[in-house]
Amino acid sequence: MQPAPGADWTITPPEAARIAELPKAEGDAVSAGDLLVRFDIPTLPAELESKKSAVLQAKAQLTQATAALNRVTPLVAQGVAAPRDVEEARRARDEATAALAQAESAVAAATALAERATVRAKFAGVIAKRWHSPGDLVEASAGDPVLRVIDPHALQIAASIPVADIARVGPGHEGFAIGPSGEGEPIRVLTKPPQVDAATTMADVRIVFTKPTKLMPGTAVQIVLIAEKHEKAIIIPAAAVVHDDDEVFVMVIDKDNKAHRHDVVVGLTSAEKVEILSGVAAGDVVAFRGQGELPDGGT
Repeated sequence: MQPAPGADWTITPPEAARIAELPKAEGDAVSAGDLLVRFDIPTLPAELESKKSAVLQAKAQLTQATAALNRVTPLVAQGVAAPRDVEEARRARDEATAALAQAESAVAAATALAERATVRAKFAGVIAKRWHSPGDLVEASAGDPVLRVIDPHALQIAASIPVADIARVGPGHEGFAIGPSGEGEPIRVLTKPPQVDAATTMADVRIVFTKPTKLMPGTAVQIVLIAEKHEKAIIIPAAAVVHDDDEVFVMVIDKDNKAHRHDVVVGLTSAEKVEILSGVAAGDVVAFRGQGELPDGGT
């Protein structure tokens, strides 16, 4: 069981830094916009100022190069300056333009890095994991995460279903997810694989909860899906059905408390219940303990 895409966020530092603030602990609830981490990057302010200064210098150089081009251009028409002078002035203006664009790009990158030094929650959720504390030095890598935030209301299940049954399961089918407590929580099939490898025996389907769940990410659950619904079906305990090679039967108890063998045809089945298509009628009493040893007509 895992959060849906967009509901699971692991925060890492933008570059090597010291954690200045980390106000949330594991299990704490967060709202969108809450402060999660503030990184202290000592070199960042000086670097940003240096890049802003480079922009000012590039603008001054562009102004000078543009003025030089404007000054020499009419001189060529008057025969005072050579065409080569205009070409050199235009090249200098173009180089100054490119230098300014590069300097402004560097400022934008440094500004974005400064903004990433303060991290606020993008969605409401809970702190699923906290790896560090204030004052810790952290590296800018996926292997040195700081916090993991998840939205517990957007959990999904990747369930494995036998390939033979995958055609009977589709988006919208409902069922239950049974957790460690034994309680069933309502679920719905979201997607199934568009193609299934014939060489495999199982295929994964993605399932969502139809109501907020108390289960935590990583919890193993048992899935029960309702592939078909049959109205007014005859249902008996699965333990009452006897399988003897190719024969399937139950022992029906008559009003004289005698057992009689009834061959049956079964329909939908689960771990606890079996649908009977023929062989017994509504109201029949069937044995579900020791029936395999009962002779026909025995008590």
